[in-house]
Amino acid sequence: MPEPTISGDSAAAIADSVRDLVARGDLCAGDALPPVRALAARLGVNRNTAGAAYTALAAAGVVETRRGGGTVVRGIVPVAAEGARAPEDTVDLADGNPDPALLPPLPALEGRAPVLYGAPGTDEELGRWAGEHLLPDAGPGGTLVITHGAVDAVERVLGAHLTRGDPIAVEDPGFLSGIGTFRNNGYRCLPVPVDAHGMTTDGLRAALEAGARAVVCTPRAHNPTGASLSARRARELRALLSAHPEVLVIEDDHFSALARTPYRRITPAGAPRWALVRSVSKFLGPDLRLAMVVCDPDTAARLRARLAAARVSHLLQRLVAGMLTSPATPALLERASDVYAYRRGLLTGELDARGVPWLRGPDGVNVWVPLADVPEAAAVAGLAGLGWSVRPGSPFTLTHRPAVRITTAVIGPEHAGSFAADLAAVLARNT
Repeated sequence: MPEPTISGDSAAAIADSVRDLVARGDLCAGDALPPVRALAARLGVNRNTAGAAYTALAAAGVVETRRGGGTVVRGIVPVAAEGARAPEDTVDLADGNPDPALLPPLPALEGRAPVLYGAPGTDEELGRWAGEHLLPDAGPGGTLVITHGAVDAVERVLGAHLTRGDPIAVEDPGFLSGIGTFRNNGYRCLPVPVDAHGMTTDGLRAALEAGARAVVCTPRAHNPTGASLSARRARELRALLSAHPEVLVIEDDHFSALARTPYRRITPAGAPRWALVRSVSKFLGPDLRLAMVVCDPDTAARLRARLAAARVSHLLQRLVAGMLTSPATPALLERASDVYAYRRGLLTGELDARGVPWLRGPDGVNVWVPLADVPEAAAVAGLAGLGWSVRPGSPFTLTHRPAVRITTAVIGPEHAGSFAADLAAVLARNT
């Protein structure tokens, strides 16, 4: 098959030619483009002209430059998600779901008047609840916007301020769906290591020095590690960010209503661009695709403009508001928080008893076990052979460090000890 012919005598014309070849299927994901020097010689243009065409294509998300691999047509980055189906013959410690038995019941919606075009974007009852329980945590000047879940919120906030190619500081390891979403939007992810106290100060400093235009941080119950910001770490991160007011700060407080650790803010006082995101997926149910976002007024205006034709259904908002304001809900959430903490403690106690190292995050429904000397695939397969399904850690990382992530949401005394013993045996066998 003949090589697709790129044409053009200007950067714009060359870029349009490549886009046409991709649209027709003559160039496919992974296909290499000619080196800039070779293309310039072939077309009889200045090398800078060909380089500018490739830069424009990369900014548009059509191509990407790989270290040592030249410029290739960009494909769709798979976005991994929670809820992966475990084999039927294994105990599922992988799916990342909350325990269905601990979710509040769904209320009925009879007797509600229909909502028509032109209605406000936020349900009145949900807005009142957020004003009492959410806005005070964000400090003065916050404005409420409702989005279709946490991933949608973070994606929309980034899109409101950033363009393709912009670097962003991202936790490493970090939220599973976030990594693919960031890459598909064309952002350059700068990994920031996470320890038991959350996003590290030195890691964020390095990302800011590398030009990060935004930072996405999980302040507590970090997924996949369970790390939560200590008071000292939060102060250090705030101090760093206060010297960079141009940086957009996004805090994804996904476990808020169930967290055992307090919310500690990294957004500096007076920051011009920021957002605090709280979804309801973990404590009301994953299928309730709704997040409440408190942000600065400019970000709120940008979000509302983007949601003008895709606002969150008022039926969904009323459902969530009914659950949040039900007199029974606080006790149900307190019980769920206690049960999740107990179950996580069961497993970590058994791991400690067997000398299995884990990242000592204090909160959430996940435990992170780094694999310093054990191949990740061998650990996952070894556990599967003994009847346990866990999630490999490398998809959660930007630097592909081996680990396993264990979901503790439904683990009980009948499983914690035997799993920890089997994990210790698998690690010893493969060291």
